[in-house]
Amino acid sequence: MNISVAALDGGKLKVRQTEVEELGTRLRGTALLGDPGNTDGRGVFNAMYTAEPSFTVYCATTSDVVQAVKFARERGLLVAVRGGGHSIAGLSTVDGGMLIDLSAMSAVVVDPERRLVDAQGGALWGHVDRETQLFGLATPGGFVADTGIAGLTLGGGYGHLRRRYGLSCDNVVEAQVVDAEGNIHRASAEANPDLYWALRGGGGNFGLVTSFRYRLHPVGPEVAFAACFHPIENVAELLGSWRSFAASAPDEVSSVFITVTLPENPHVPQPVQGRACAVMAGVHAGDVEDGMKALQPIRDIGTPIFDLSQPMPYTAVQSAFDALYLRGKLRAYWKSQYVDDLSDEVIGVLTDAALSRPAPLSEVNLAHMGGAIGAVGPEDSAFPERSAPFLAAFVGYWDDAAGDDECIAWARSAWDNLARFGTGRSYFNFTGLAGEPPSTAVDTVYGPNLTRLRLVKKAYDPDNFFRRNNNITPAS
Repeated sequence: MNISVAALDGGKLKVRQTEVEELGTRLRGTALLGDPGNTDGRGVFNAMYTAEPSFTVYCATTSDVVQAVKFARERGLLVAVRGGGHSIAGLSTVDGGMLIDLSAMSAVVVDPERRLVDAQGGALWGHVDRETQLFGLATPGGFVADTGIAGLTLGGGYGHLRRRYGLSCDNVVEAQVVDAEGNIHRASAEANPDLYWALRGGGGNFGLVTSFRYRLHPVGPEVAFAACFHPIENVAELLGSWRSFAASAPDEVSSVFITVTLPENPHVPQPVQGRACAVMAGVHAGDVEDGMKALQPIRDIGTPIFDLSQPMPYTAVQSAFDALYLRGKLRAYWKSQYVDDLSDEVIGVLTDAALSRPAPLSEVNLAHMGGAIGAVGPEDSAFPERSAPFLAAFVGYWDDAAGDDECIAWARSAWDNLARFGTGRSYFNFTGLAGEPPSTAVDTVYGPNLTRLRLVKKAYDPDNFFRRNNNITPAS
């Protein structure tokens, strides 16, 4: 039997089912028609994207990845890569193409003496945190434990430790990469430094990363945590107060301001179930007692409906939002933009967006930057945005396809309104597509780094084999 598979040239190719079966005999993993399931039920996060690959290669080892890449390359097949499967833009699947799934490659090994951790490309941040916290260590990860380490790291990687220890990509010391020809490369400051530079923020454009080595830092097992829930009607006043707090917060503190309607869910504190709230939250990456003192100004703002502030296990902080954002249950479209100043005009735009959210779980999300993020120069890695003090994101979440147009329009309109005051740059990990091409905003995201990125792309993937990503085209 022949299988119709999407091709790199945009057409369709015929692959015999026996070829896929023969590929499976050469793997530690397996190759199966469609996408029938993997080792931990890991599917696509965003329910908007239901594309079905013609067949999926579930890799268990780096050699499996090499076999899969060579198989697709020899036949000119369109390929997508799924690590964590958490792509908001739906880039971790492919309609009718070949999917390379890394979910079985999730091993994490900690070296506490050298303060390093090796994690395979299919690991989630929850996997990494559980192992590193056994030694009171951590590396900057995301805000949700269910997020894959690969996509987040390759796109930058903001989390609760960002102002103290930088981005996920800033803490990568080495990576193993399979390129578009199936060759294996080690990327570090000493080995293939051009590839190492590009991987730290340039996305999945240059190859398939089978493992990362991260630098670790003393964090936990408990950290100081603050989260105060206020009536959303007070959002403008609260934003002004949070702006004052951020201006003097020490680098150990990474804080966020979120507006959201919390569901009636047992994982949500009872006083705020079903309430539209403005939430001020922060994490202190240091001594717990000092941290609670540093976070006290957040608790002193206004009169909260509920105050969840307390010392908390770092793993609990990292997974605190997981129960609200279940994989494959919500439709999502995000837009983000950096701002240099949280002016009254910007607060006005954010307030209007917060009060006009079209769906309960949709958020206006504001994160305080600075600190260690700015310790890396804008051209020292592919990730260029190092100076803006705030990142604003319009996070559309809804549960019914009937809401697609309204929710997408809300995020786009809010983004357009903020563009008058923003830097013009976005954060790719907070980007939805919804019909936009994957190359949307590549030039504005990377600025002067784009020329160098295109040269690295030409060196490791001259034919743009890896194109199901926020795509950087090779230099001509």
